[in-house]
Amino acid sequence: MRIAALQHDIVWEDAAATCARLVPMIAEAAADGAGLIVLTEMFGPGFSLAADRISEPPGGPTEQFLVDRAASNGVWIGGSIPTRDRDDAHPVNRFLLVGPDGTRHHYDKLHPFTFADEHEHYRAGDEPVTVDIGGLRVSLFVCYDLRFANAFWERATGTDLYLVVANWPESRRHHWRTLLRARAIENQAWVVGVNRVGEGDGLTYVGDTVIVDPLGEPVAEATEGTEEVIVADVDPARVAEVRAAFPFLADRRR
Repeated sequence: MRIAALQHDIVWEDAAATCARLVPMIAEAAADGAGLIVLTEMFGPGFSLAADRISEPPGGPTEQFLVDRAASNGVWIGGSIPTRDRDDAHPVNRFLLVGPDGTRHHYDKLHPFTFADEHEHYRAGDEPVTVDIGGLRVSLFVCYDLRFANAFWERATGTDLYLVVANWPESRRHHWRTLLRARAIENQAWVVGVNRVGEGDGLTYVGDTVIVDPLGEPVAEATEGTEEVIVADVDPARVAEVRAAFPFLADRRR
């Protein structure tokens, strides 16, 4: 499957304006043959802690944007949306993946970023999620999850591709770049890391969006600080080939 990762800017706390900006980038990715298009974490409003103001109910306008883009372009598309699905609890940071026929899968971020008080505004998810898309086994993660290797390892034998959507600031970009490659090497799987660019709430984001193969080699990388669509062909057969040549996963003891 051809995967497109959209390194894009965000109009702060204005999901509708951001979505309008994304339409031509999504069309570009679809025209390049992408079957799966990946946006960033909180791709509409940005990583804002104003959860009561920016969160939407399931089926809200930003989710409907994904549904419409998936249908009109004949693709799978995903990114995270602040979602208010319960009246008695905080919203969740929800990675929603939508198919061209309207099929929807979601994953709620397991690890709120306590360093920035995310846990005081968004509740943690309950479990990882893996989705089969045309024979490609795809596991979903959001930003800070990347620091927790065990969450990736626990899904490894059933995963060909990890998707990691983020708003990861420039000040810790070395961590982002290193951990994406480490997760690919450790789990012998494809990793797509999609990060925003621009300014948001006083932070600078430079992207470093990348598609990494099961040996940890980048096969597509976005230009620093620039809105850009990158694409790569991701084949689950490559995962099987690498794991057969280097059967490290079988040596796990616990």
